[in-house]
Amino acid sequence: MRAIDIIRKKRDGEELSADELTFFCRGTAEQAIPDYQITAFLMAAYLRGMTDAETAALTIAMAGSGEQIDLSSIEGVKVDKHSTGGVGDTTTLVLAPLAAACGARVAKMSGRGLGHTGGTLDKLESIPGLSTRLSRDQFLAQVSRIGVAVISQTPTLVPADSRFYALRDVTATVDSIPLISSSVMSKKIAAGAQAIVLDVKTGRGAFMKTLEDSRRLAKSMVDIGRRLGRSVSAVITDMETPLGAFIGNALEVQEAIEILSGKHVGTPLWEVSLVLCGHLLALGNLAKTPAEGRVKAEAVLRSGAALEKLAEMIEAQGGDPRVAHDPGLLPQAGDRIEMRAPREGWCSGVDALDIGRAAMLLGAGRTKKEDVIDPAVGVVLAARAGQLLREGDLLATLHVNDRTSLGEARRFVERAFQWSDEPTGARPLVREVV
Repeated sequence: MRAIDIIRKKRDGEELSADELTFFCRGTAEQAIPDYQITAFLMAAYLRGMTDAETAALTIAMAGSGEQIDLSSIEGVKVDKHSTGGVGDTTTLVLAPLAAACGARVAKMSGRGLGHTGGTLDKLESIPGLSTRLSRDQFLAQVSRIGVAVISQTPTLVPADSRFYALRDVTATVDSIPLISSSVMSKKIAAGAQAIVLDVKTGRGAFMKTLEDSRRLAKSMVDIGRRLGRSVSAVITDMETPLGAFIGNALEVQEAIEILSGKHVGTPLWEVSLVLCGHLLALGNLAKTPAEGRVKAEAVLRSGAALEKLAEMIEAQGGDPRVAHDPGLLPQAGDRIEMRAPREGWCSGVDALDIGRAAMLLGAGRTKKEDVIDPAVGVVLAARAGQLLREGDLLATLHVNDRTSLGEARRFVERAFQWSDEPTGARPLVREVV
C-alpha cells in the first residue's frame, strides 16, 4: 500500500477503505508520510468530500494513531462535553462541576484558545497554582475520587490529527465537515468517554456561521459517535452575540463562579449550561430525559453543591480553592475603562466576533499558538441585546494592562453594539437538538 495511490483514489472521487485510511493515519503519526503528501490528501478530501462510512473509518484510524485512555477503572458512566467554540463560552467551567455534583463522572480533556475564541485550559490556568497537566494515573484517580477533572490533552493522544490540523490551518482545508467531525470525535473516542454532549455553535462568533452548516456538522459528529457505540447528542446553540457577559480568561472564571454561587439566574450562559447538563445527565443514565436532567441540574446548582465541587477540583489540581468563594483572588487588570452609550435606543444586537476581537487585542487571546496571553484582561458587557438604553448608560468595561492596542479594541466594541429605535425580538438560545 502506498500513500500516493490513496491520494490518487480520493482525488478521483473514489471511496477509501478502512485499511487505506488506517495506513495513511499510521504513516502520518509515525512521520513516514511527508507533509506534501498529507496536504495533497487533505485537499482531495476537502474537494471530493467523504462518505459517512469513510468519515467514521477516518475517525477510528485517527483515534488509533496514538494512545487511548481506558476509563474502565472509574465506576459509573463517564461523560464528556465538547464545544465548537465561541465568545464568552464559559459552559465547561459551569457544566463540569455541576454535572459531577449531580453524580456524573466528568473526564474531560480540553484545548487552548486561538484567535477570538477562548480556551478552557487558559481560563482554568488563570486560577493561581492550578495545573492542567496531570499524568494519566492522576487524571483517573481524581475523576474516581471527586468525579471531575479537566486537563490538557497529551501529545501522544491522536498524533495523526495533530499533523492534519497544523496543515489544514495553513492550506485552506479547515472548513470541511468530514475533517472537522473526524478531528473532534477522534479525540473524544481516544479520551474514553461513553456519553458525549456536543455544543455546536452557530452565528457570527462561531466557526459555523449558518444554521445549515452547523446542522450538517452536528449530524456528522452524532452519526460518527453512534457508529462507534457512544451515546451522543448535539445541541446547536446561538453565537451571534457573546454567550457570557465576561470575555477574558480570569473574567470568565469569575462569571462561572458567580453563576455557581446563585447569581446571573436566567442569563444566556446560565440557561445554556443547564440545557447541556440536562442532556449530559440523560445520556449518562442519571435522568430519564434531558428535561428531567435540566430540572435536577438546576436544583443542584441552587443548592451550592456545584460551587463546592468546583473548589474541590481546583484544590485537587493544585489551585487555590479560596478562589471559588473569593474571585477577587484571580488576576486583576491595572486599568478599567468604561464605554458608554452614545445615544438613546434599543440595543438590537452585540456582535460576538467584534467583542472577541476586542478581547484578543487587549491580550486575552492568541493570533499564534505560541503567543502568551494575559489572564487578567478582557471585556465585561453591561448591556445586552433587547435592552432599552439611555445616552450615557454603561455599555462595557475594558479590563486593560497594555494600552498598545486599546484604541483599536475600543473601535471593535463600539462597532459591536447595534441600535434600533424599536424593540427587537430575542434570538433563541437553543436552535436545534440532534
